[in-house]
Amino acid sequence: MGDPNTRKKLPCRKLRAQLKKKKESLADQFEFKMYIIFRFKDEKKDPAVFEVEQVMPVMTNNYEESMLRGVEEEGYSLESTKELIRKDVVQLHAPRYQPVRKDMIGCTTEIDFFLWPRRDLEKIECKLFSRWKGEEDAPFKPLLGEFEYFSKDYENQLLLLIGRKDKRGLIVNNPSQSMFLFCDMHHLQTPTRKAITFKLSSLCLYLPQTELTCWAPGTMDDVMGPILPF
Repeated sequence: MGDPNTRKKLPCRKLRAQLKKKKESLADQFEFKMYIIFRFKDEKKDPAVFEVEQVMPVMTNNYEESMLRGVEEEGYSLESTKELIRKDVVQLHAPRYQPVRKDMIGCTTEIDFFLWPRRDLEKIECKLFSRWKGEEDAPFKPLLGEFEYFSKDYENQLLLLIGRKDKRGLIVNNPSQSMFLFCDMHHLQTPTRKAITFKLSSLCLYLPQTELTCWAPGTMDDVMGPILPF
């Protein structure tokens, strides 16, 4: 019988060799546009719309080295790691976003959107668009994936984070695991008591790589025209 450590590392080396053959992901062939829309329970109130300054696509497979090290260190199983890598999930990060308002054009300062406690928000919705790189004259087209997160869902998760020692980079996700929110917890001192609030610092969308070429009819202008305040 061979050394157990050698037997355990052999399939990891094989998987790592296969992954190194993938020099570039399909996501690298696209330009992306993303809008974040905060919809209110009062339907008469216009939604708050933000444009993402730059969408950062990252393949989950880009973390294969650290994932496989975790397998070798028995942090998690090889089978679960293979399953995640096979999914070829694209992470679309939105680290900075600016308000789409006539009086705030060009504002790219970092915004921490106030999420909780408040009772007026219905949901957070993202609209994602793409076009092939090198086709600057082509319109951005809407991708088919749905990205929405209802306040009742993220509020329940945020409540579970109260009491955590770490205050920044707290992550919650919608039930379909297509949207992940990165939140910061703040402690505010009022004249009568201490209050806890959560603010959205950034978000990330998850999209299977196979859906990168699944577009809905129309263009970005068709979809965003009725929503944008212009």
